[in-house]
Amino acid sequence: MLCLLTVIVTFWAYTEAMQFEELPVLPTQSGVYIFRSVSGTPIYIGKAKNLRARVTQHFKAGGKSGKFTREAASLEFITARNEVEALVLEANLIKQHRPHYNVLLKDDKHYPFLKLTSEEFPMLIVTRRVLKDGGSYYGPYPDASAVRRVKNLVDTMFPLRKNSGIPLQKKPRPCLNFHMGRCLGPCVDAADRAEYARAVDDVKALLEGRAGSVVTGLKERMRDAALKQDFELAARLRDRVQAVEKLFGTEQHAFVSDETDLDFLGLAVAGEYAMVQLFRMRGGRVVGRDKRFLTNAGDSERGEVLGAFVQDYYTQATHVPPLVLIPEEFEDAALWSEFLSQKAGRKVELRTPHRGDKVDLIEMAQRNAQNGLESEMLLLEKRGDHPGLEALKEVLALPERPWRIEGYDNSNLFGTNIVSGMVVFEGGRARKGEHRRFKVRGLDHPDDYAAMRQTVHRRFSGSLSDKLPLPDLILIDGGRGQVNAALDALRELNLHIPLVGLAKREERIVLPSIYGAQWWLDTGTEVGRNRELLLPETHPALRTLIGVRDEVHHYAITYHRKLRGEGMLRSVFDDLPGIGQKRQDALLEHFSSLEDLASASVEDIARVPGMNARAAQAVKAFLQAREQNSAPA
Repeated sequence: MLCLLTVIVTFWAYTEAMQFEELPVLPTQSGVYIFRSVSGTPIYIGKAKNLRARVTQHFKAGGKSGKFTREAASLEFITARNEVEALVLEANLIKQHRPHYNVLLKDDKHYPFLKLTSEEFPMLIVTRRVLKDGGSYYGPYPDASAVRRVKNLVDTMFPLRKNSGIPLQKKPRPCLNFHMGRCLGPCVDAADRAEYARAVDDVKALLEGRAGSVVTGLKERMRDAALKQDFELAARLRDRVQAVEKLFGTEQHAFVSDETDLDFLGLAVAGEYAMVQLFRMRGGRVVGRDKRFLTNAGDSERGEVLGAFVQDYYTQATHVPPLVLIPEEFEDAALWSEFLSQKAGRKVELRTPHRGDKVDLIEMAQRNAQNGLESEMLLLEKRGDHPGLEALKEVLALPERPWRIEGYDNSNLFGTNIVSGMVVFEGGRARKGEHRRFKVRGLDHPDDYAAMRQTVHRRFSGSLSDKLPLPDLILIDGGRGQVNAALDALRELNLHIPLVGLAKREERIVLPSIYGAQWWLDTGTEVGRNRELLLPETHPALRTLIGVRDEVHHYAITYHRKLRGEGMLRSVFDDLPGIGQKRQDALLEHFSSLEDLASASVEDIARVPGMNARAAQAVKAFLQAREQNSAPA
């Protein structure tokens, strides 16, 4: 382990938020910097190879850096002898202070380890503290139930002492485990030291993931016992072989061509939450898995999230393999390779594979990380703790969390069979039983605004107004024109319901500029002044709105396709060579109206699945000619 040395600590405090111009000259050495709030609480901790350059960069950047530099009232830095030392110090300080703007584990529990005590007759125990006491530690394990399962397996298969205390306490008579053959009885001086040492070596090999060597050794001893006609010992060894093979020989899900010891990681991010899953491969077999659920990931790069996991897991891990496969490179990967090499006493490499069997391992880990994240998010939703709802309350300055959200969208094939869809989400989850479809009446030409106005008016004035409760938020799939059309319908009904639009091109949140926007205008916030929001793609509020928008868009299109049926379709593209049914459907999926398509560039049209540059140019030329022909003389 590295010996940390604090060379110098300097602290500046200001009565107001710090400004870049007020910063003294920072050193160019490696070290750790701590941004603190007015109360002195650390809000962000980082490390740098060059403190002056890194801190200056934060003040010039936007996003998360802009947030914590505006909120910070003081800056503290600690210089270190090198960047690796700074890396370890940063990890320790983040665990100690858990700053608001750092990527963090969802919980702050101490993960359990298994420990073989450092005695002549070691015993296996569960602990949450790793001490320099000569013991052999294995872990960390993902939870207490996992570590108990492993310990129960070892206690059943291997005759180590169980309940004779630390240090070993002599007893007047043997316990039940001795009579059952599960303990060699060192507490009553019945244990053979060589046999006990072999059992300890087998336990160590098993906990390190070397099940193959354990089975080989047990089989050799079983054959020797049988040749010596010690059939009782041979039977016990046979039972151990079967138990190990059952546990480690049939649960194989992935292998590589050589007998490799490595870890491989998968990463999934959704909003402010992230999931990293780690698989342990020993001797070419997957022998274990660990996972971490992280928060504060919304404003962070994927590499920063991956680095946060590596920091948390490998500073605690007792056994590090020579190779760790990561799904993508991140800023400090080389530094962590150096640190882990020093910790393990041999070279440890962090590598992103690009070909061969190891790519398949990363893909497997990625799938599991995505599934694990979705499972955790569903669990949060069931608890009423969907992250996007609180985020929507904050960014839209709403009085309450929008528990019930209704989404609206229109669908037509460039003027034919105009329909609308309405979907309902509660607690962040779709309530499909309350989704509704509308045939737009009285329109024989494409008018997205009139269709939206009619749909919203019918929802809140007809029979549905008695059957369904009012929503906390309305989402319109479209820009300012569709939003204002929906607000017109609410104004006619004298209803005050928060309403926003989501413009597909840039995923821009459009706020109303007329009636219905008073709750924003009254706050005097930036939201109220600009009446538009452009959030990061991973922001939980935006992800929630996108989920509602995608659901209603798909719902409306499905209804439209059902209505038009075979032979009902008469598109403006029917006579255009090169635009068949599949490309028509793809264009309809991507552009909600003929106006949207006509205003798109050739490059935008070419990016639609199934299209290419030649077909896009033909569509653009056709629409321009159609527009010129229909223009008044």
